[in-house]
Amino acid sequence: MTPTDVLAPGERPRLMTVHAHPDDESSKGAASSARYVAEGHDVMVVTCTGGEAGSILNPAMDRPDVIANMTEVRRAEMARAAEILGVQHRWLGFVDSGLPEGDPKPPLPEGCFALVDLEVETEALVRVIREFRPHVLITYDENGGYPHPDHIRTHEVSMAAWEAAGDPERFPDAGAPWQPLKLYYGHGFSRARILAFHEAILESGQESPYEEWLSNWNTDRPDPGTRVTTKVPCAEFFGQRDDALRAHATQIDPTSRWFHTPLEVQARVWPTEDYELVTSLVETTLPEDDLFAGIHEPAEQRRAG
Repeated sequence: MTPTDVLAPGERPRLMTVHAHPDDESSKGAASSARYVAEGHDVMVVTCTGGEAGSILNPAMDRPDVIANMTEVRRAEMARAAEILGVQHRWLGFVDSGLPEGDPKPPLPEGCFALVDLEVETEALVRVIREFRPHVLITYDENGGYPHPDHIRTHEVSMAAWEAAGDPERFPDAGAPWQPLKLYYGHGFSRARILAFHEAILESGQESPYEEWLSNWNTDRPDPGTRVTTKVPCAEFFGQRDDALRAHATQIDPTSRWFHTPLEVQARVWPTEDYELVTSLVETTLPEDDLFAGIHEPAEQRRAG
């Protein structure tokens, strides 16, 4: 595969983020998306499933009319969140696998996203990549951010599509080949970040909502924060992020800990969203503060570097 040429004169840089369920785009990297939209970039969110198996996590929305129309409600929530963030949006069209619970865990439902043939899912994402032609692609790490079967599958599909999208021999009926230039994992839930918020709230004399979260932190897995290479300053868009998150009213209780840390504290303590650069087909220097580092430069400068 060869990297796509540098931006043509007047061409808008393009970013694609790939998520498992509606609401993931608002809880993971939403302020970065809003920032790049504000800077004139094109941003597309791809949602792999419809979130049909999601529980209602906001008591105010736990109503018979919502439960009976969960698919339509979540689609409307996603449309509102995309509007708030200013992003384009595509449904990949697969069915939510749900999060199996119990011991032993029950089998996943037949036909769900985590069980569909990987080639079928990869072609679906390749088709969207070749249509939108992103320069930067963001997905989850190999653990899915957390071990939900749809999040892990999103990682697998994204990695397969990254490899296939620029190869003319793969999925020839899915559009003209297009190779993104940079691939990132999003890392929003590092222990260091949560601890920083926790300590800032305690210093202000308030009770921290993160005490239980930190005390129950799973230390068996390495903290993803140690893998961060790229910190994108985006504090001025935290309010927009929260508005998008609240648009997913079935999933987000507005009184939950998501909103307990004042925006001014977040902006002071941790004003970035954090990513891991996995692969780059352009030259860049780590650490970065821009997902498009190495792409904005003129072709002559890139080649000279």
